[in-house]
Amino acid sequence: MTDLAPTPRFTIKGWHVLAGLILFFGIVIVIDSVFITLAYRTFSGEAAANPYETGLLYNRTLAQRRKEAALGWSATIEEGQGDTVLVRVADRAGKPLEGLTVNGALERPATTRGQRTVRFAAVEPGVYRADAAPLDGAWDLHVTIRGAGGALFEADRRLVRP
Repeated sequence: MTDLAPTPRFTIKGWHVLAGLILFFGIVIVIDSVFITLAYRTFSGEAAANPYETGLLYNRTLAQRRKEAALGWSATIEEGQGDTVLVRVADRAGKPLEGLTVNGALERPATTRGQRTVRFAAVEPGVYRADAAPLDGAWDLHVTIRGAGGALFEADRRLVRP
């Protein structure tokens, strides 16, 4: 009796499986290495230029926050028409504060690129306005408010525009 079953032309052997696994994981490692290199070149992960010194000076930050609490001031940051930003400053009783110097710093949440300062001008009692154009995407606004006698108050807000 003759065997009518066709004989396979190609059979997978053990070295074929080994070569396939090595090739697959080799490609994965190369692609991951490229992505890791590109990601590190665009953002190193460093949030502060001098993190050690910033950490040592943190007690100064805590002392500043206690001084701010003693002042009793409050500040609200609002988005105005277009690319304007409004800061409303009031005392403990809710009365608008006038004659203040208000400055701001805009920066992106994930990078130090594009940092810029904005100057606020009084538009009505206790309300200060600045033009922050262009204001697309996410920005962190840090506002520094200085009053008579060296009083200092700081406020922060994340602004997000589509």
